[in-house]
Amino acid sequence: MSTLKLVDTLEEQALLEELIEVTKPAVPPECRHLDYLLATPFRYDAPYPHGSRFRRAGRTPGVYYAAEEPRTAVAEMAFYRLLFFAESPGTPWPSDSGDYTAFAAEVATDRSIDLTAPPLARDRAHWTSLTDYGATQALADTARAAAIELIRYSSVRDGAGGTNVAILACNAFAQAKPVERQTWRIRLSASGVQAICEFPDLRIGFGREAFAANPRLRAFNWER
Repeated sequence: MSTLKLVDTLEEQALLEELIEVTKPAVPPECRHLDYLLATPFRYDAPYPHGSRFRRAGRTPGVYYAAEEPRTAVAEMAFYRLLFFAESPGTPWPSDSGDYTAFAAEVATDRSIDLTAPPLARDRAHWTSLTDYGATQALADTARAAAIELIRYSSVRDGAGGTNVAILACNAFAQAKPVERQTWRIRLSASGVQAICEFPDLRIGFGREAFAANPRLRAFNWER
């Protein structure tokens, strides 16, 4: 826990965590049975700054984004880490790899839509735009109005064709806590992104060309 280095004892750390918790927005009632890792995307009611694929900018309902496979989650993570450096061209590469925890959640709902299957797959070009989220945000508005809880869609970051899910409601979680965890070491450098998981043994690499189709990374400064 990041707060542990600020205190001397576990009791002080627990008190500090409690004080921090009361300053945060309340967890919505329908999400209060969930672990904080699952409930967090739904609790913050500050204006969403830029919008995302299924969530509009502004004071809008939360969305829990996840991938069906670790590789796809790592691809999404790699893209957004590189995007940070693209928007900060003077920032040097990290001197060492970073540790990240991937966790799995169990979901089950009969109120879902699948953008990878007919009939919605016919509009794939609208759902998979690299930069324009207008169509998917409008779809999410319609889905919420129809009490849809989950949207399944193709990842545009995973070149292997992975699939993501966007969870719109806490009711879609079948278990209140994550059901599995993995530790990943991710390194960013001038040659790309390398990710390693020891248990199970998984190794994934993304070279300079992996995300070159996205205009936000097209003029990326690799040499720093």
